[in-house]
Amino acid sequence: MTPGKGAQGQGSPAALFQDWLPAAGRSTGQSLPWLAAQRVQARARVRELGVPSPKSEGWRYSSLSPLLEQGFRAVGEASGEAGSALDPGALQTLLIPELRSHRVVLVNGRFDAALSALGTLPRGVRIGGLRDSLARDPDALEGLLTSVAGDGSHVFTAINTASLDDGVVLLMERGALLEEPLEVIHVALPASADARGHELAPPVAHPRLLFSLGDGAQAEIIERYVGPGGGPSCTNAVVEIALGRGALLRHRRIQDEHADGFHLSGVYLSQGADSRYEGINIGLGGRWARTDLVMRFTGEHAECDLRGLYLAGDRQLLDYHLDVHHGLPHCASRENFKGILFGKGRAVFDGLVYVAPDAQKTDAAMSNRNLILSPNAEVDTKPQLEIYADDVKCSHGTTVGQIEPEMLFYLRSRGISAGLARRMLCLGFAGEIIDGLGPAALREHVTEQVGARLEQAPL
Repeated sequence: MTPGKGAQGQGSPAALFQDWLPAAGRSTGQSLPWLAAQRVQARARVRELGVPSPKSEGWRYSSLSPLLEQGFRAVGEASGEAGSALDPGALQTLLIPELRSHRVVLVNGRFDAALSALGTLPRGVRIGGLRDSLARDPDALEGLLTSVAGDGSHVFTAINTASLDDGVVLLMERGALLEEPLEVIHVALPASADARGHELAPPVAHPRLLFSLGDGAQAEIIERYVGPGGGPSCTNAVVEIALGRGALLRHRRIQDEHADGFHLSGVYLSQGADSRYEGINIGLGGRWARTDLVMRFTGEHAECDLRGLYLAGDRQLLDYHLDVHHGLPHCASRENFKGILFGKGRAVFDGLVYVAPDAQKTDAAMSNRNLILSPNAEVDTKPQLEIYADDVKCSHGTTVGQIEPEMLFYLRSRGISAGLARRMLCLGFAGEIIDGLGPAALREHVTEQVGARLEQAPL
């Protein structure tokens, strides 16, 4: 792979990632030895790993060229602080009406207190920006921050750690209950011009989210990635989740960035004994998007339920990688992802369930089903099981199909337009995933977004 037009002759592709990093000493928490050490280690790992090779198994189906060609630079380095401002009126157009929540807004990765609306929080629940939390109570984060993600699954997690500056922190004490959802809205803005009218390099933001639930705590989190468009931008997010014994987290993630958006996110989950995680991932927007879901069990009798829906059209690549590691006995996991592709859309599903020799009585099932609406659409699907225990219940499967012509003909014969008929049939296929989204306002919003795209989809 060679540097794209954004490289500006800077040499090896690995050097491109230096533009993604803030200047040394610019990030928050510089006086904290433990955080400074982690950043130094992460920078070294970025240099060590460099740009993933197309021959790497995890990147075989996802070319990085479109991403590298943009010439992204870290927020605050070339895009300017002014480029990270969002008008309150513009935020209103991005909200979901009637969705009641504790709201946190990140603009290009930075916590915006003026746009956030946390309200009154229950006893034992702390929510705030990462930068502010590091300034006010760094001891509460030492030993938690970066402990779940570690070195990560690829270089982009290391870049996030090396750039670690702001994001969201949710800390819940033992038995705490968050009755209303926590809604985290990631707003990606393109670069603006400088004072002399010169176009600035497009920004890349590195938000870090930390969700720590104590024993028996319960919460629902809604993450939404959005943006008004107007030029390329990139979000490189890392989400760390630590669930204590018997904790329950319902986690809904909707990636609906603008057509020029680039998206990377890594979700790293550590589950204690008897805990339950219910994660739903919806991929709708962006030009190029990759999501990694990395799950680990740290206690027995834990349950992990992962579901997803991706909708890829022209000029889109949506890529999902799952790494579910059963290292202990008596744990269960479910992975159910569905894809709908049209035009020249591309999608990747690469899922791995690993069962260690000592993980007896594991119960795991992985499914990936895809609906292809046009001859030029493409999906690469690879569900995998690696089983080294002999007393387990595991299965996996994948399908790629088309809309049944008889069903489409039946609806057309009743006077229903081709677009509306396609919408109805595809929503029936996707309904199993959408119905699990929780709040009615969120379900209705996603249903409308999916339906509108399908009705207008080029075939």
